[in-house]
Amino acid sequence: MQRARLSVVILTKNAQDSVKDCLESVKWADEIIIVDGYSTDSTVEICRKYTDKIVKSEFKGFANERNLGTDNSTGDWILQLDSDEVVTPGLREAISRILESPGPYTSYKFRRKNYFLGHPMRYGGWYHYSAHFFKKGSARYEGLVHERLRSEGGQGTIEAEVEHRPFNSISEFVSRQNRYTGYEARDMLAEKGVLSKRAVLGNLYLRPVKLFWKLYIKKQGFREGKHGFIFSIMYSFVHFLKWAKYWELTYGKKTA
Repeated sequence: MQRARLSVVILTKNAQDSVKDCLESVKWADEIIIVDGYSTDSTVEICRKYTDKIVKSEFKGFANERNLGTDNSTGDWILQLDSDEVVTPGLREAISRILESPGPYTSYKFRRKNYFLGHPMRYGGWYHYSAHFFKKGSARYEGLVHERLRSEGGQGTIEAEVEHRPFNSISEFVSRQNRYTGYEARDMLAEKGVLSKRAVLGNLYLRPVKLFWKLYIKKQGFREGKHGFIFSIMYSFVHFLKWAKYWELTYGKKTA
C-alpha cells in the first residue's frame, strides 16, 4: 500500500519567536500550509523558508482558520498545529505509522504537553488530549475560540505528544486571555442566546471557586508547586472574565 500524504496546517500571527521551532519539527511532512493573520513581524519571512503555501486571512474564528487551511491542502491526512507547538519525535513516528497503514479511524487525538512559564504541567488538568489529526474530507471545525473537530467515523488515540508553550510571561497570558474571553463571550451569546440571570450569576460567583478546587485539588495541581497554584488561580479567573463579559453583553448595560 502506498504511503498516504500528510499536510500540516499551522496558524500564525506575529509568531516570529516560536514558529521556526514548529516548522523544524514538521519539515518532514509532504506539505506545509500557513494560515497567517496578517503578521506585522518577520513571521511570514521565516515561513517562506519552509513553504510557499501561505494563506492570508482576517481572523473570523479559529474554526474558520483551520478549515481554510484544510481547504488549501492537498494531502490525504491533515495535522493542525498552532505556531507555538512542536511535534515530538514520538508523535512523528506514530503519525508515520498511520500514514503507512491507516487503521479504522478517520481522526486521532494526541497528547498536548503544556508548559506554564517554562514549567511542564503534568497535573492540574493541563496535560490533555488534542484532536487535530484527521483524514481530509472526514472532519470540519466549529466554534470561534475553543474550536471543536466534528469528524465522521471513529476517533483513535495517540499517546505521543506535541509540546505547547503558549506564553512567556504572565503579562502575555493576561493580554491573550483578555482577547480570547471577548471572543468566547460573543460566541456563547450567539450559540446559547440570553441565559437566565441565575445561570449567569452562578458562573460569576460559584463556578470560579469550584474550578479552582477542581484544578488545584481534584486534578492535583498542587503537585506542580507554585506553578500549579498560580495556574489554577489564573484559569479560574479566565472563567470569571468570560462570564463577566457575557453578563456585560446581556444584562450589564441594562442595569448600569
